Amino acid sequence: MRSTLPPTKSLRTLHVKPNHGEMIKPTETIDIVGVESLTLQDRRVWNALIANAFSPALAEPGRDFKIDLSELRANHNGNERIEESIERLMKTIARCRLPNGSVTRFQLLGGNNMADDVRPRGELTYSFDKRLAEVLGDSSTFGKLELKVMAAFSSKYALALYEHVSRRLNIRGKYSDEYSLEDFRAILGVGSTQYKAFGNLKQRVIVPALQEVNHWAHFRVDFSVKKRGQRVVGVMLNWIPKDAEGRRKVDEELNRPRVGRKARMTGVEETVVILSPSEVVAEDSQDSTDNQEKPKI
Repeated sequence: MRSTLPPTKSLRTLHVKPNHGEMIKPTETIDIVGVESLTLQDRRVWNALIANAFSPALAEPGRDFKIDLSELRANHNGNERIEESIERLMKTIARCRLPNGSVTRFQLLGGNNMADDVRPRGELTYSFDKRLAEVLGDSSTFGKLELKVMAAFSSKYALALYEHVSRRLNIRGKYSDEYSLEDFRAILGVGSTQYKAFGNLKQRVIVPALQEVNHWAHFRVDFSVKKRGQRVVGVMLNWIPKDAEGRRKVDEELNRPRVGRKARMTGVEETVVILSPSEVVAEDSQDSTDNQEKPKI
């Protein structure tokens, strides 16, 4: 019986159809270095631009795409931050190591035009670097990223870790990986001059990123270190999908209001005290008394 599957060569990342509520992100746009200067907002804008353009057309050099500015604005009313992010993306040169060992360099964003930038329904016309388009045309590995999960992160390091592990979940039988400290810093997007001491890196970057990923993602990640003497020289990451109960808790949390999220994530109990009308009046009266200017002597 003749197979009805398309030839293997046609099974490329850009032909994969994302499910509702997720985006497909090619590996070549995840495991890149040179993006330390990007903010969380910049990374979100870039993801939105990739997700909006995701199709075989992404492999066409010079192809223009259009997106409503409202999709890039997030929780902000104006477009100033969008413009700042766009210009940082244009100025950022990323490096991607290809399977053949060569390194391709490309701008994260090519030429673009922002029409009606002062109006709520303004539009951005944009393109991607020719080299990036060429790389994406041959891409065959990717990460499936959940839009609600990515929107929940408050740290760019957590987002970078989530993307990195997500693309490895597709590799059968692989639940861990080892990195040099230099490579791990690059994966998280930590600059060479930032958090030089491993203790600071662990406290300010690694632990908070793990905490967020383990709270929001449908998998868990932990890490251990490799030392040479007293010096940390490497990091081992281990990951495992959450069970049905763990995934249910994540879904419930993603649908809850943002108020109190940080407290729930850190395990700090949050108590809400409802005052009676008489207590509110008494408290307001006390605040008014405390705020009165004391007489000068």
